[in-house]
Amino acid sequence: MSFRTSSVLLYLFLLHIAGIYLFTRGFLLTRLSLSSVTSCDASAPCTLEPTHKRAVFLIIDALRFDFLSPNPPEPSSPYHHNVLTLPRELTDKHPQHSFLFDSYADPPTTTLQRIKGIVTGSLPTFVDMGHNFGGSSIAEDSIIQQLRMANKSIAFMGDDTWLSVFPTSFHPEMSHDFDSFNVEDLHTVDNGVIANLFPLLTGSPHANSWDFLIGHFLGVDHVGHRVGPDHPTMKAKQEQMNDVLMRLVDALDPDTLLVVLGDHGMDRKGDHGGDGDLEVSAAMWIYSKGPALSFDKASISPALLKTTVFPGASVPHRRVQQIDLVPSLSLLLGLPIPFNNLGTIIPELFWRDKYGTDYHRALEFNTRQVHQYLSTYRASSSGGELDTVWSNLQAQWTKVASSASAEKLTASVEYTRLALETCRSLWAQFNAGLIGFGLIILVLSLVVGWGIFEQSGNAVALWEAWVSKATKDCLLAALVGSALGAIAHMPSQAIPIFNGVSLLQFVLFGAATISALAILFTTPLHPRLSWSLLPLILHPVAFLSNSYTFWEDRIVPFFLLTSLVQPFLKSFSAPTSHLRKRILFFSVIFAVCIRLMGISTVCREEQHPWCSITFFAGGTVAEPPSPILALIIPLCGLLPFTIKRFLSISKSDKGVAAIFLPYILTPTLLAGSVYWIMEWVDSTQLIGASAGFRLARTILARCAMGGMLIAGGLLWSIVPVCLQITSERKPPAPGETESKTQVVVLGFANAFGSPYVIFWCISLGIVWVTTQLTGQIVLGLATVALLAYLEVVDSVNDATALQDAFETNPSAALALFQSQAGSPGAAPTSALPTPSLPIRFSDIVPIALLALHAFYTTGHQSTIPSIQWKSAFVLNSTVTYPFSPLLVILNTFGPIFLFALATPLLALWNVAPFAMTATAASAPGPATAVLGTVRASVGIMLYFNLLLVGSAVSAALLRRHLMVWKVFAPRYMAGAAQVVVVDLAVLFGVWVGARRVIGRVGAMFGGRPGSK
Repeated sequence: MSFRTSSVLLYLFLLHIAGIYLFTRGFLLTRLSLSSVTSCDASAPCTLEPTHKRAVFLIIDALRFDFLSPNPPEPSSPYHHNVLTLPRELTDKHPQHSFLFDSYADPPTTTLQRIKGIVTGSLPTFVDMGHNFGGSSIAEDSIIQQLRMANKSIAFMGDDTWLSVFPTSFHPEMSHDFDSFNVEDLHTVDNGVIANLFPLLTGSPHANSWDFLIGHFLGVDHVGHRVGPDHPTMKAKQEQMNDVLMRLVDALDPDTLLVVLGDHGMDRKGDHGGDGDLEVSAAMWIYSKGPALSFDKASISPALLKTTVFPGASVPHRRVQQIDLVPSLSLLLGLPIPFNNLGTIIPELFWRDKYGTDYHRALEFNTRQVHQYLSTYRASSSGGELDTVWSNLQAQWTKVASSASAEKLTASVEYTRLALETCRSLWAQFNAGLIGFGLIILVLSLVVGWGIFEQSGNAVALWEAWVSKATKDCLLAALVGSALGAIAHMPSQAIPIFNGVSLLQFVLFGAATISALAILFTTPLHPRLSWSLLPLILHPVAFLSNSYTFWEDRIVPFFLLTSLVQPFLKSFSAPTSHLRKRILFFSVIFAVCIRLMGISTVCREEQHPWCSITFFAGGTVAEPPSPILALIIPLCGLLPFTIKRFLSISKSDKGVAAIFLPYILTPTLLAGSVYWIMEWVDSTQLIGASAGFRLARTILARCAMGGMLIAGGLLWSIVPVCLQITSERKPPAPGETESKTQVVVLGFANAFGSPYVIFWCISLGIVWVTTQLTGQIVLGLATVALLAYLEVVDSVNDATALQDAFETNPSAALALFQSQAGSPGAAPTSALPTPSLPIRFSDIVPIALLALHAFYTTGHQSTIPSIQWKSAFVLNSTVTYPFSPLLVILNTFGPIFLFALATPLLALWNVAPFAMTATAASAPGPATAVLGTVRASVGIMLYFNLLLVGSAVSAALLRRHLMVWKVFAPRYMAGAAQVVVVDLAVLFGVWVGARRVIGRVGAMFGGRPGSK
C-alpha cells in the first residue's frame, strides 16, 4: 500500500486549521481604537492649571502593592517578607504630599498591555497579549501624544517595549533602551536606568531640558520569574530599588512630580499575565516635593475613597484603578485627558481646599471626556456593542447634567465608573457569523474524522479504493464550495450577522464545508458505543463548567485509570496464565506511573487553597524540590535501561537500539538534566555569577540538542532497524544427505515497533532538554507508562486472537498457543503469522489522556502565568529569534507532541513483517502496518478535535460569562494549539517515522508497501 493513501491526515489537518482560523477570527478580535485626539481651546477648556512643570514617571516592573509600604513589614503576613520602605518623613509628616495606592491593573497583566493602559487610560483585550513580544505602535490618543502636542520634551530609559509602541516620541539624546525579555539578566536594565536617570536630574547637559522623564526598571519582574518573590535575591533587588527612591527624592526639585508604580503584580511563583489577585494588585506612589496635592484627606467624602483588603493583609487599603492615573496625571501637568480614557481622577490629588473646588472642575472635565468618548464609539462601526446598555448610560448622563451641585459629584463618579464597568463587560467584539462558520467546520471535521477512522478498519484494498474516490470527490467539491462561497458573499452582506466576514473567509468556509460533506456522502457511519468511551463524552462536556475546567488536571488521571478497567477485566478471561499475568503486571506498572506523575502539580489561581504546588520546592520559590535533585541523575541512566528492557522482551534491543540507547540517548538526557541543575545553581547564587558558567550551560544544551539531532537522526536514518540476523548450518537429519541452514532473526516479532521507538526517543531527547527538572521526572514516568500500555494492548489483542481462534479454528489456535509458549523474539522465517486486529478507538483514548496528563504534570496549565519563560534561554543567554519562541513552544506543548507522535506504535508494536500475499491477506504485513498507523493517527486527531469542539462551544455559548477571559477563552486557545500540535506530530510520525521504518523493514522481508 502506498503512503499516498495517508493524505487523509493532511486533509483533516487543513480542515482543523480552517475551523480554528474562522472561529478565532470571530471570537478573539481586537477592540476598535478611535483615532480622535482631545484638544482644548478658549471656548471649551478641558484642563486645569498645572501644579508641576514636569514629572518623573518610574515603573518598577511587577511592583506588587505589598512590596511598597510606608510601614515596617508585618512579620506574621506571608506576603510582606520583602518591601521597599518609603521614607517615613514623606508619608507621616507630609501626608498631603505623599499618596500610596493599591492600583488595579486590568488583565491580561502582560507588560505591553499594561503600558498601553497606563498611557491611554483604555482597557486591553485578551487577544492583545499575543503582541507582548512584538508590540506595535500606539495609534490612539495618550498622555505621550498630549505631551508631544504641547511641545514637551520626553526622556526615556529602560524596557525597550516603550520604543516599540512609541518609536519616535522620545528625545533622541535622552533615550536609552535595554533588552526587556532576558529574564536571566537581573541587573543590566536596572543599572542602565540608574546610570542615565540621575545625570538627567543633576549634572547632565540635558538636566533641565526635559519635561517628562520615564524610567522602567525590570529587575523585580525578572527576579520573580527566575527565583520567585520570596527568594533572598528579591530582597537584594528591592533594597536596590529602595536606594534609588531615596536618592531620587533627594534629587527632585519642588516643581517636579514623582510617580512610582508597578505595571502589574506577580503571583506566588513570581509570574503574571492572568487576573489573579496578586497579579492585578500593583503599587502606585505619587509624591510632590513642592506644592501640596491635597488640602486635608479627612475632608474628602469616604464614599469617594474605595478600599480593599490585600491578600494576606488584615486591614483595608486605599485602592484605585490603574488607569485612573491617566486623567489625574494629565490634569496635574496641565494637559487634556486622552480621548480614549476610561479612568476617573483620584480625589486625593485635587482636593486642594475645604470644598474641593479643583476636584469638582477636574471631575467635570473627566466626565465630559468619557461621555464624548462613548458617544463617538457608539457612532463608530462597532457601536452596536453598546446598544443593550446605552439606555442605562444615557440615564446616568442625564442625572449628571440635571443634578444640583451637591449631588453632581456623586452622579459624575457613578457615570465614569458605570462607563468603565460597561466597557469591561462588553469590550470583546464577537463576530457571530465567523464563530458559526468555525464551529460548523470543526463539527464537520469531527464527523469526517470518525468516518475515516471507520473506513480504515476495512481491508487494504477497500481502503485504497475508498481513498482514491474520496480524493477526487473532495477536490471537485472544494472547487464547487469555493465558487458557492464567493457567490454568497455579496448578498450576505445585507444580513447583520455576516457583517465583517470577508470574501476570503466565505470562500474558505464554502470549500471546507462542501468538501467535508462530499466525503461524508461516501462514508457510511456506524458508531459503536462502548462504556469504555465514557471519557469521550464527559471530557468535552465538562468544559461547559468553569469548576470542571479549573480541575481538568485532576479529572484526566481519573479518566486514565478508568481506562484500565477493560484490560483489567480481560486479564481474568485470557486463555493462558502467561497472558493473564502479563496484562495484570503491565496494567499495574501503567497505573503506578500515572499516580506518580500526578504528584507533580502547578496550581491555577482558582485552585487555591485546595491545591499545593509540588512542581517547585514551594508556592513562591521557582526551584526544583530536593527529592527531584537527588533522583534526576540516576533517572538519566535508568530510563534508557528501562526502554532497553521493554525492547528485550521481544529480543528487539539489537541493531540501532544497542548503539542509540546507551551512547546517544543517555548522554543527551544527562546533559539536559545537568543544564537545569546548573541553571538552579546559577539562579540560587550558590556560586558567584559568572559569564563562563552561563557559557558552559549554553554549550551543554547546544551539544545535547545538536548531538541528538545530528548523531541520533543520522544513525536512525541509516540503520532504522533493531534486528540481529544469525545463521547456523545444521547437520543433515536422519535419512537426509544434505545439511540445512537455519536463519534466526532476533527482534523479528517487533521489527516495526522497536525502530519507531528509537525514532520517538529522538524527540524525547529534544523535549527533555527544554523541560525543567521535575518535568523531566514526569517525562520518564510517562515513557514507562507508554511502553507498559503498549504491552497491555498487545497482550489483550493476543488473548482476543487466541479466543477467536479456538472458536473458529482449533488447529490454528493450537499453533498460536504454542507460539505464545515459545520465545516471542526469536522467530524463524517460516513462523506462523498472528492475525492482526483493527485498532479500537478505546485503545487510543489512554494515549490521548496520557498526553494531556503529561502536559499538566510537566508544570503547565491552560493559563498565561504557567508558561515557563526560562526555556526561552536554553540555547542562548538572550532572546534569539526564532529559537527562543520555538523553545517555549517545545517546553509547553512538547509532552502533547511526544505522545501524539507515539500513537502509531499501537499499529507497529509487536507486529511481525510478513509480506502481503493472497494466502495471508489478514497477516500483519507492511501494507496493514501503514493502514494501522493511519487509523491510530486519525483516532488521536479525533480525540483532541473533540476536546477542541467542546472548548469552542463553551467559549461561544458563554462568551458573555463573567469567567470567559479567565477560563473559557484560555481553554479554547490551549485546545486549538493542542490540535495543531497533535496534527503536526502524527503527520511527522506517519510520513517520516513510520514511512522509513515500514519501508526499510518491509523491503528486508520482501513486502514493499510503496514509498510514493
